[in-house]
Amino acid sequence: MKKFKQIAEFGKKLMALGEMENALELISKEAKQLLNAERCSIFIVDKEDEMLWTKLSDGIGRIVIALDAGIVGDTYQKAKPQIVNSPYDDPRFLKTIDKKSGYVTKNIIAVPIFNSKREVMGIIQLLNKFRFDFDDADLETLTFFANYISGSLELVLMNENN
Repeated sequence: MKKFKQIAEFGKKLMALGEMENALELISKEAKQLLNAERCSIFIVDKEDEMLWTKLSDGIGRIVIALDAGIVGDTYQKAKPQIVNSPYDDPRFLKTIDKKSGYVTKNIIAVPIFNSKREVMGIIQLLNKFRFDFDDADLETLTFFANYISGSLELVLMNENN
């Protein structure tokens, strides 16, 4: 219950923001605190160009990948959250991003963010939980969080496109 109250308090801060960068930065910071993770990326779905891109990703520049690439792409395709606690053993993992950035990914949790039509509009991905691996409790928390922020994110995206 404590985490859900924390999310509700966060909602008050989020509603005060209008610009996408500010909203995504706040979402990222909160998600990392909730799950005790090192990094957060928020991928936005671009159906027209058939890609996922980050407007915000910790410690690395913009990431652009195909809709079916990597664990994030698989999360988009299946529209289901997932945990990968041994990414280097997973054939879907995009090792080139770690190689390019010099970062070492130890574990991943990725959750779809649905719009009001129940279509995936984004994926929130967290990397490297500080202690232990990601678990079902983390999945439940991040899924709740993704559902909670979805309306705000949809409004921000609509404003960006106008």
